[in-house]
Amino acid sequence: MMLIPTHHFRNIERKPEYLQPEKCVPPPYPGPVGTMWFIRDGCGIACAIVTWFLVLYAEFVVLFVMLIPSRDYVYSIINGIVFNLLAFLALASHCRAMLTDPGAVPKGNATKEFIESLQLKPGQVVYKCPKCCSIKPDRAHHCSVCKRCIRKMDHHCPWVNNCVGENNQKYFVLFTMYIALISLHALIMVGFHFLHCFEEDWTNLLKAYGLNREEMAEAGISLHEKMQPLKVSSTECSSFSPPTTVILLILLCFEGLLFLIFTSVMFGTQVHSICTDETGIERLQRKNQPREHTGSWQSVKETFGGDFSLNWFNPFSTPCQPEIPSDKDLVRQVTSLSDTETTEDPSEETKEEDCVEVIDE
Repeated sequence: MMLIPTHHFRNIERKPEYLQPEKCVPPPYPGPVGTMWFIRDGCGIACAIVTWFLVLYAEFVVLFVMLIPSRDYVYSIINGIVFNLLAFLALASHCRAMLTDPGAVPKGNATKEFIESLQLKPGQVVYKCPKCCSIKPDRAHHCSVCKRCIRKMDHHCPWVNNCVGENNQKYFVLFTMYIALISLHALIMVGFHFLHCFEEDWTNLLKAYGLNREEMAEAGISLHEKMQPLKVSSTECSSFSPPTTVILLILLCFEGLLFLIFTSVMFGTQVHSICTDETGIERLQRKNQPREHTGSWQSVKETFGGDFSLNWFNPFSTPCQPEIPSDKDLVRQVTSLSDTETTEDPSEETKEEDCVEVIDE
């Protein structure tokens, strides 16, 4: 049972007829263990497809434009292994974040029978979500896209087509971290490619004409004029034509810079939320609701799954599964009923919220 303040509550109705239990369908039998979670949202699916396309585009440019044509095999092999490993972990984290139940509250359990079974005493209340007819545990919020209440919901992310909640926050953090790393890695490789390969091509062209830079400057001969008759080209840095190579690299630079900034910010905000044990929604609402704060390190261990180990960075390892809240955890104790407004005839707003000894956030 949990003590909660009353100053931010609207109305607490203690008349069971306001619950309208006929609107709540009893919860279905739980599905088999391991049932895949997937949100059928057109915008989210499109964003997820775009995410995969951009990662695969970066793979294509890194491999076929920069690494494979290079003569430095050690450089190509090392960077190819690192980049592909990070890209694989990023996509694996994306899949886990998208297909993992973020912590959905059982739907339709706010029935009259269930409410009566709680045997609420004076001063005790429960939260009920009128949208999905579920009894909401502490720190749960309703997502209009997932159409479910999610425990410790941070936000709904269209890029993973899912909510970021109690069960999949680790995968979302890993996804943002690995995307930021491959973006930084790609930008570094593009920088080396421009510095090394274009300088090498320029030098090869000058050598082909038997001139150095100073001689060409003194003779007033442009490189463009000299390139026309001889048509010297280099395939050591790219198997594509120079204009195509430049366009592909510029697009990769733009993509890498954009995603590096975006995912780095998201990674920082998620780590901050985990360390402070405060979700993004709670940070925006700023409600002074007292609750038990776990230590920052304890919160990190709960999110990533135990003590520090390589499994923290493994998207295939499961974080610590939170205990399923019992019926007692759904009941909360109001600090003072004298400060709580009780009405005999509920207003329209209260009717819409369907509160029965129930408060809506």
